[in-house]
Amino acid sequence: MESGLATLDARRLMRRVVLHEYGGPEVLAVEEVDKPVPIPTEVQVRVHAAGVNPVDFKTRAGKGWLGCSARHGLPWLDVSGVVTAVGVGVTRFKFGEEVFGMPWFPRQAAAYSEYVTAPSRHFAPSHTPYQHEEAAALPLAGLTAWHRPSSTRSSSRAAPTS
Repeated sequence: MESGLATLDARRLMRRVVLHEYGGPEVLAVEEVDKPVPIPTEVQVRVHAAGVNPVDFKTRAGKGWLGCSARHGLPWLDVSGVVTAVGVGVTRFKFGEEVFGMPWFPRQAAAYSEYVTAPSRHFAPSHTPYQHEEAAALPLAGLTAWHRPSSTRSSSRAAPTS
């Protein structure tokens, strides 16, 4: 254990999909970067699957709603994986638990990485029969489906008649 962390993988580098300019899929590249280390209240998750959403390819082309700079990467929001390290103060998850979520939403999560870190509250336990691929497809699409009816609830009521 290093500075209060239970960790699975001692490698200091990981692979991450990055881009340095806007364009089609050909602008995506794989680079080695430092593996993120969780700070207090954060967990590190070994990504087993990452979701692909319309906002991802729109932003990659320079047309996304997040207005990300190409040099800072893409939002890549949805992940599913296994907790590989926990920061001090994390009581919600333990080493080895399967989780899914949208780390740092709506900020850039860099989910197309081998590892991500985020506050533990950005993840949910994956106590479901879903495979990682299915769980990674759920967060943004599920949030959109949940939010849409609640945002239209008042306008969908029939107008009172006299």
